[in-house]
Amino acid sequence: MNPILFQSGSIIIRWYSVMIITAIGVGIWLAGKEGIRKGFERKNIYDFSFYVVIFGIAGARLYYVFFSDLTHYLKNPLKIFAIWEGGLAIHGAILAGVIIALWYTWRYKIPFWRWMDTFSPSLILGQAIGRIGCFFNGDAHGIPTNLPWGIIFHPDTCAGEMFPGQPLHPTQLYELSFNLAIFLFLWRWRKKIPFDGFLFLMYAILYSAIRIFVEHFRGDKLTYWGNVSAAQTLGVIVIIISLVILIILYRRGKLYQV
Repeated sequence: MNPILFQSGSIIIRWYSVMIITAIGVGIWLAGKEGIRKGFERKNIYDFSFYVVIFGIAGARLYYVFFSDLTHYLKNPLKIFAIWEGGLAIHGAILAGVIIALWYTWRYKIPFWRWMDTFSPSLILGQAIGRIGCFFNGDAHGIPTNLPWGIIFHPDTCAGEMFPGQPLHPTQLYELSFNLAIFLFLWRWRKKIPFDGFLFLMYAILYSAIRIFVEHFRGDKLTYWGNVSAAQTLGVIVIIISLVILIILYRRGKLYQV
């Protein structure tokens, strides 16, 4: 599992970059089809996607920098921009995306929850594709294991450097499988949701739950206060908030039906 897909002299193309670009392309394409079905203009879908990609990458990088080794990056500030060396956290991208969505829907008078439902299947499918890139790159890797499906990563990957020659939990593949299952669930429900916001909130709850589980096997998880997982903490918070909003939206919908 060489992280490099193609190399010719100083030109290097990595699997990680290819998968991230593929994830973005597939996500925008799928959101465009779903957005049109829901009555949104194609221009708005692509316009919003542009902002989300730019600020999503920035948010993913800042989240990683903050929770990985902030002191190191403060001493070497130019390293903050070196995303080609790895170091993007999906939670930072999602948080940035939600903020941009709040601004964009307010700016163009678009129903926020309906808008978020439109992008939910695309988001989780993009995450699934991105994990393929993580697998080849050897990041988001697991801890050592004696299980028969343990993977020994290439020595030039993050996992190979941290645990040379040791079989590790393929946590990227764990999350890939769960993400695809969530995508299929959201895709099946997209035409029969009980109220706007249902799809996105279910995405938030389900992804947070599987991330809390997978973090138990992660060997490079981002932590704070010693060894407290940032993803697990945020996951619990997101599940609680999402459940509360889910109940509020459900009761509001029932009230409107009276």
